[in-house]
Amino acid sequence: MTSPALAAHPTKLRRSLGLWAIVGLGLGYMTPMTVFDTFGYVSDESGGVVPLAYLFALVVMLFTAISYGRMTRVYPSAGSAYTYASETIHPNFGFLVGWTALLDYLLLPLVNALLLRQYFEAFFPDISGWVWVGGYVALITLLNLWSITSTSRVNATLLIFQVVLIVVFIGLAWGALNAGAGNGTPLSIEPLYHANVQIATVISAATIVCFSFIGFDAITMYTEEAKDANTVPKAIVLSLLIGGALFFVAGWFAQSLFPSVEGLTEGTALPELAFSVGGMLFQVLFVAAAVAAVAASSLASHASVSRMLYVMGRNSSGPIGRRMSYVHPRFQTPAVAIVFVGVVSLFAAVADLDFVFSLINFGALIAFTVVNVTVILHFAVRRREVKTAGQIVRNILLPVIGVVLTVLLWVNLSGEAMMYGLIWLAVGLVSLLVMTRFFRRKLRMSLEEDEVIAEGDEGADALLAEDRALLDAAEGTSNDK
Repeated sequence: MTSPALAAHPTKLRRSLGLWAIVGLGLGYMTPMTVFDTFGYVSDESGGVVPLAYLFALVVMLFTAISYGRMTRVYPSAGSAYTYASETIHPNFGFLVGWTALLDYLLLPLVNALLLRQYFEAFFPDISGWVWVGGYVALITLLNLWSITSTSRVNATLLIFQVVLIVVFIGLAWGALNAGAGNGTPLSIEPLYHANVQIATVISAATIVCFSFIGFDAITMYTEEAKDANTVPKAIVLSLLIGGALFFVAGWFAQSLFPSVEGLTEGTALPELAFSVGGMLFQVLFVAAAVAAVAASSLASHASVSRMLYVMGRNSSGPIGRRMSYVHPRFQTPAVAIVFVGVVSLFAAVADLDFVFSLINFGALIAFTVVNVTVILHFAVRRREVKTAGQIVRNILLPVIGVVLTVLLWVNLSGEAMMYGLIWLAVGLVSLLVMTRFFRRKLRMSLEEDEVIAEGDEGADALLAEDRALLDAAEGTSNDK
C-alpha cells in the first residue's frame, strides 16, 4: 500500500528551464572533452581523419535531430522516443522502445561514475573504488533531487570550464603547429582528407563517435520543465550543431598535431595531448576539465533518464510505476526515479567499461531509428501530408534518409553490442507479456501531467476499475478482477 505522502503528491514538474539552460544540459550530456579521450582510438580506426568521422556522424545525427524536434512539437511530453512510438504506433511497441532506450539513458550516468572512479584510482590506487563511486553518486543524486534549476546551474559552470580549456588547447595547438609540430600548419587539409582515406574506415569510426552526440535526443526529456515547450526543438538543433562544431575543431587540431597516433596511448590520449602543447601545468588543468566534463554529463544524464522513468511510471497502473511517477512536493522533481538511477549508478564500482558501452550503442540506435519512422507514420500516413513537394521532402524524404544513415551505423555495431542488446530486448518483451497478461490487457498511455493515479485513492481506483471494465467489454473479454 502506498503511503499517504505518495498518494497526495503534486503531479507536475516545475517549468523553470529557458532555451540556453536546456542547450547547456544537452551539451553537458554530450561531454565535449570526450573528443580527446577517444582521439587515439578514433584516429587509428578512421585512418587519421578524426574530424571527417565527426562530420559524417554529425550529418547522420542532424537528420535524426530534425525528427526529434518535429515529434516533440506533436507530443510535448518528457518520454522522448517512448512517447512518440507509443502514440504513433502502439503502447506495447512504445514500451519496448522505451525499455531498449534505457540501455542508453540509464547506463550513461553509470559510465560517468565509472570514468571518475578510474581517474581517481589512478591517483589513489590504495583507496577502494566504492569510496569514490559512493560519494560521487550520492552528490549527483542529491543535486538532481534538489531542483532542475540547481542542476542546470552547476552543469553550466562545469560546461563553461571545459569549453574554456578546449579553447586554450586550440590556441596552444595553433602556436605549436606554426612552430613546426605535427603537420607544420593548422591550415593543412590532411586531417579531413588524404590519399589513404577509405569510406569504410570513416563509417566505422563514425559508428564510434556518433555516441559522443548522445545528449541532443535527451533534451526532449525536459519538455515538461521548459518555460516554453516550443523552445525544445530549437534547443535540440542548437546543442547538436554547437557540440558538433566543438568536436570537429578540437579533432582537427588534435589530428594536425598527431597525424599518426604512434607514441600515444590509445585509451588515455587526453593527458598526453595536453602535455604536448602546454606542459605539466596545462596537463593538470586539462585533466581537471575532463573531470568537470564527467560531472556535467552525470548531472545531465541523471536528470534526463529520471524524467523518462517518471513518464513510463506515470503511464503504468502497477505499484512500481506509481512510485516512479512520484514528484517531491517541495522540490518538484521525480524523486523516486532520481534515487533509482543513483542506485543503478553504484554498480560503477564493479562494472566493466567495454561491457557497458556495448549495451549503450544498441539502445541509442533503436531510439534514433524509431523516431525517424514515427515522423513518417504521423505526418505522411496518419495526417496524409504528402500533397506538395515540400511535404514529401519533410515528411518522407528527410526521415527516410535519417533511417538509412542510422541503419548504416547499425550494421557496423560489434557482435557483442548486438548480442547483449538483443538479450536486454528479450527481457523487456517478457516484462511486457507479464504486464499485459499476454496482450489481453492494454498498457495505459497518458500525456497529461495531472493524470497520475495514486494507489489508495478510492475515487481514482474506482475510475481505473471502470476504465478496465470498459476496455474488457470493448474487446469482448471478461474482466480479470
